[in-house]
Amino acid sequence: MAASGNRTYKALSALLTYPTAELQAACGEIQAVLHQERLVPAHALPALDRLIAELASLDLYEIQERYTVLFDRSRSLSLHLFEHVHGESRDRGQAMVDLAAHYERHGYWIRANELPDFLPLFLEFLALLPRDEAHGLLQQPLPILEALEERLRRRGSTYVAVFVALLALAGSKAASVPLATTADDDPDDLEALDADWEEAAVSFGPGGPDANDACGKGRLATRIRAEIRSVHDRSA
Repeated sequence: MAASGNRTYKALSALLTYPTAELQAACGEIQAVLHQERLVPAHALPALDRLIAELASLDLYEIQERYTVLFDRSRSLSLHLFEHVHGESRDRGQAMVDLAAHYERHGYWIRANELPDFLPLFLEFLALLPRDEAHGLLQQPLPILEALEERLRRRGSTYVAVFVALLALAGSKAASVPLATTADDDPDDLEALDADWEEAAVSFGPGGPDANDACGKGRLATRIRAEIRSVHDRSA
């Protein structure tokens, strides 16, 4: 159950999940939460309304295909946070272990087939926290959220509305920054995608004074901040 006043995170999480008939049926409820809770600034709501209208009214197979092309066939739009800095390296595994442990200390247990760095799952977790704590954790992956917002805007995707809302919730002004000119993934260029997946993993140094706190929130925040620095190189 979401914490009082934090259902917005749950609603945004739902909008980023793989479209199903159940999601389509819940679109009215999702829209009501976003408007009634008023965590998302008013200027960001019309774009969310357009996305919700599309998800509710378009053919299910069409929106499923659109989702797959965007988020499953394009590494640059992956919804797995640590994918943007670690790829499939062992460093990503340890980062996910730390994140899963942080979830568990708050009573949030994930299934064996779920990866803790999946953004919709991360947002579900934030919905369980007091608002100030949720806000603080949402700020940690800001460079990734900013890059995803830019890339979706370049593609003209209505899903950009979710990231504009997340950046507003985190206090970022990234939506007003000029777009980067770096070429994005072409989801139909399978050879290029294969090469991209084989990139050398990025390694990082110590995260700071909390880096040795293997179980604390400080370790989690430090790890996320330190390990996403290179995402700017991909979107600059």
